[in-house]
Amino acid sequence: MELAAVNGQKIAYEDTASSGPAVVLAHGFLMDRTMFAPQVAALREQYRVVTWDERGFGDTVYDGSPFTYWDLAHDCLGLLDHLAIDRAVIGGMSQGGFVSLRVALLAPPRVEALVLLDTQAGTEDPAMASVLEAAFDAWATSGPAIELAQMAGDMLIGDPELTRTWIPRWLARDANSLLEPSRTLLGRDDITDRLGEIEVPALVVHGTADASIGMDRAQELADGLPGCAGVVAIPGGSHAANLTHPGAVNDAVLSFLSGLPH
Repeated sequence: MELAAVNGQKIAYEDTASSGPAVVLAHGFLMDRTMFAPQVAALREQYRVVTWDERGFGDTVYDGSPFTYWDLAHDCLGLLDHLAIDRAVIGGMSQGGFVSLRVALLAPPRVEALVLLDTQAGTEDPAMASVLEAAFDAWATSGPAIELAQMAGDMLIGDPELTRTWIPRWLARDANSLLEPSRTLLGRDDITDRLGEIEVPALVVHGTADASIGMDRAQELADGLPGCAGVVAIPGGSHAANLTHPGAVNDAVLSFLSGLPH
């Protein structure tokens, strides 16, 4: 792990430094760069894979100030500058997808293609937003508790064995550490009507058992992106389908990347 001074933050990242085209991956809410271990293992022989921790998560040293997903998109671009990467495939899971779409809108020449895993372009469903807001309030008031961590695991991962590996990390968090990240998540803007501006090739992969973002949102995302051929559905895949069904997700990603005119 290394740190890059970007936009007043110290962004934690890992870089395989391989000789192939660059693929930069951003994680989901409550997760960190290590969630892409299965993808890094599958891609690193052919691609330079960079994974990074967003503000408020992992090992990134964050100043605690309010931020938006547009700010995180600027962080991604700043990391590309730090690594002297002119152009890359930009990708992410859930929140990381929110960031990736904004990178493509901010700096089209820097984005070769998009890899979008269990994500969407819109705002949070009102019913889901109410559940999340109550959970975040409880977390801030009482600190992380096993019940909240288990709920997060059910929503994000959906696999008891995998969830057990993440719960200790969530329980170790400071009670106030989710304040700004949760405000960013729940207060994000809707960019659905701007998807047509993104003309690069795009891969949309979505677990059919995603408990956080429905398949209808994935279809809406794919339909709005001119360079997307449709949703690649992962049967039984959870919100973190890249963890619960890594083989199927890796196959989809590798097939997509191999077809790009590098």
